[in-house]
Amino acid sequence: MFIGDIFGKPGRMAVYKDLPLLKDNYSPDMVVANAENIAGGFGITDNLCKKLFRYGVDIITTGNHVWDRPDTADYLEQEKRVLRPINYPPGTPGSSSVVFETDSGVKVAIVNAQGRIFMRAIDDPFRSVLAEVERLREITKIIVVDFHAEATSEKMGMASFLDGKVSAVLGTHTHVQTADERILAGGTAAITDAGMTGPHDSIIGVRSELALQLMLTGRNVRFSPAEGDVRLQGCFVDVDEDSGKAMSIERIDIEDDGFTESGKD
Repeated sequence: MFIGDIFGKPGRMAVYKDLPLLKDNYSPDMVVANAENIAGGFGITDNLCKKLFRYGVDIITTGNHVWDRPDTADYLEQEKRVLRPINYPPGTPGSSSVVFETDSGVKVAIVNAQGRIFMRAIDDPFRSVLAEVERLREITKIIVVDFHAEATSEKMGMASFLDGKVSAVLGTHTHVQTADERILAGGTAAITDAGMTGPHDSIIGVRSELALQLMLTGRNVRFSPAEGDVRLQGCFVDVDEDSGKAMSIERIDIEDDGFTESGKD
């Protein structure tokens, strides 16, 4: 199971409430979540990552916002279950892939990468991911890639590039879930964007009036998360253990019913 970009406290609370129900319904062998926006909509903290682990998330992926908090680098060096994109320059702190062993003993590899179109120019994600995939295939055929990118074409390009080499290429970053989930010819599941877990009565998670203020004036505006129409979005991928090929992919989009934390977080 993959949970799309968790945005701020509303997104964290959706995971707290809905993940146990999803586990009952889908019985996933593992749960991966993109959480680069869990800290007020920008960045991660060790305390909040620990909460997600307690809620039932097994592996956390990130993206360009992973560096928004000052202590992130130290935490990434310590916690190998939290990934940063693989195509940052050599010497960047943290891990970009991990092999997770499920309760049934099946090994699943997760790789995190970041796009370059309309984003900061960093190293080539295609060659970086391919080299890591080739290494990981010596360990397991079940490999899932979180490709954190802006451009639809670049995400589709990565899925096509890795078709037959990995089990799934799941897009993140835009916070808008796409309805193009599919199994490619080589057996790789793909979706352009898994969506956002957080407040959808917003502009990609941010209070609409604040985002509009930036758009209308061009001046710096301090953003804060919205609160309305909280949803948990993502997808469920069923993979054949022997071949590593995806058998199905299903979008998840659950509307919150006004749950409040009551001191739980």
